[in-house]
Amino acid sequence: MKILVAEDDIDFGNILAQYVSLSGFEVTLARNGKEAWELFHSDKPDICVLDVMMPEMDGFTLAEKLREAEPGIPFIFLTAKSMREDIIHGLKLGADDYITKPFDPEMLMLRINNILRRVYSCVEDEFTVSRTTLRFNALELITPEGREKLTLREAQLLRHLMINRNKTLAREQILTEIWGEDDYFLGRSMDVFISRLRKYLSADRGLSLRTLRGLGFVLEDVK
Repeated sequence: MKILVAEDDIDFGNILAQYVSLSGFEVTLARNGKEAWELFHSDKPDICVLDVMMPEMDGFTLAEKLREAEPGIPFIFLTAKSMREDIIHGLKLGADDYITKPFDPEMLMLRINNILRRVYSCVEDEFTVSRTTLRFNALELITPEGREKLTLREAQLLRHLMINRNKTLAREQILTEIWGEDDYFLGRSMDVFISRLRKYLSADRGLSLRTLRGLGFVLEDVK
């Protein structure tokens, strides 16, 4: 597995790169957003670790470009910022995780491994409920009105709902299964993804993605 680490702090970047390498991964270290963008194309990493505050191109802008180029690429934000708005903004961009400095490098590796297991362990590709099909590996949703390109997080969430259709899933359960932990800010991000999915699925009258106050969510196959 290849990991791209984009960190402008030279000493901290070297420590992260060394730790990632010792953990058995092939690592590429970029010192700014522009260099990271170039290395992304040449090295084709499996996951990216992006510092938010970088010269040339900040992490948020870089993440948007990465997702445009490769919708399925998972990424983690690293930042000294702990403001609620920044965390929500990062998660809305589709980040798989958000870690505030300072942190233990071992914690980063645990989160990287959790994400890689979730992203690359999918064996089954297509999931169909009513007249809607999710092509997971292609990050594509096919509805009666056409096709939608999904982000990786949207596809993961919809796959989980489809597999458990007609079952009420608690918010905490979904957050733990998809995001790896139950957290307030992650919960706010999940609400955004649920709203997007509900909009996509509205084309299929045989489906209903409901929010059950105090309970969770259910994807119903309406007969």
